Amino acid sequence: MLKKFFALAIICAAIFFTEHEVNAETQWFWLDSNDKYSKYFEPDSVTIKKKVVTSDGKEIAIEIEAWTKTTYSYEGAAETIKNYGIANILPDPRSLSYSLALLRVNPQNRTLQYVREDFYNVENQVVWSKAEGRVKEINTRSFDEEFYCAIVDEVFQMGERDRKRAPTEERWLDLWTYTDGDGSTINLTADTTTMRLKGTNLILWEWQVKKDSRGQTTEIRFMKKSVNLTQGTEVIKDGQIWTPTNSWQELKDEYDGAYRMIHSDDPDYKGLVRLRAYVKNNSRWVSRYSLD
Repeated sequence: MLKKFFALAIICAAIFFTEHEVNAETQWFWLDSNDKYSKYFEPDSVTIKKKVVTSDGKEIAIEIEAWTKTTYSYEGAAETIKNYGIANILPDPRSLSYSLALLRVNPQNRTLQYVREDFYNVENQVVWSKAEGRVKEINTRSFDEEFYCAIVDEVFQMGERDRKRAPTEERWLDLWTYTDGDGSTINLTADTTTMRLKGTNLILWEWQVKKDSRGQTTEIRFMKKSVNLTQGTEVIKDGQIWTPTNSWQELKDEYDGAYRMIHSDDPDYKGLVRLRAYVKNNSRWVSRYSLD
């Protein structure tokens, strides 16, 4: 019995260090860089924490964890310190070199959570830590999109990173363009990377851009929608709206969360037809993590 206990303890310790022991010497896989940030993840740290068995016997991951690393330029460090509100702790951006984070991903809802974050200086010393960050949905405006795609790809291998990096015409589906009598135009496009089918509802994010007759952008709407492809109805679940005077603000749903009928004379009806065709022709993609 004692031997079994020690064997179990060794196994548990091995699991703990495999999942949680990362540092500056870890071999990180590069994902993306710009003037402010460089992003990496550790493929060997990707772990399926929870999974379910579907009615047809398939095992589908519903919770995945992995370690990531972000390095900062001076500007990136200053922006990070401001966003986290820790200028009183780190008044000098030069004191922030990189951070390591344990991320938890739910592919069915396209969400990500920072379970733990440790921020380091150039001497590899932890200068600040944070735990249990909020759960947030990943879309094209998310800082964490590269992390999400890499982690999910490591488990499902469905090409999340490839689609994210694909040319505009491959990633974005043009739904409709409407030109008003005064020459102003409204264009609506759908982000295919965010599409997921739940029953007859297609969940996705859309960009709607309005321009005046001179071609100047006067309004942008970034919207999360649920479109019932069978009933021909839709609802805005979340979103932001941009104007030159107010910048980005929360987008209020004028129907108070109720589904509205898409009429055949609406510009959105052309979009509905295109979404139905896309789902029919790309059923494997839109159902890639489905539990149905």
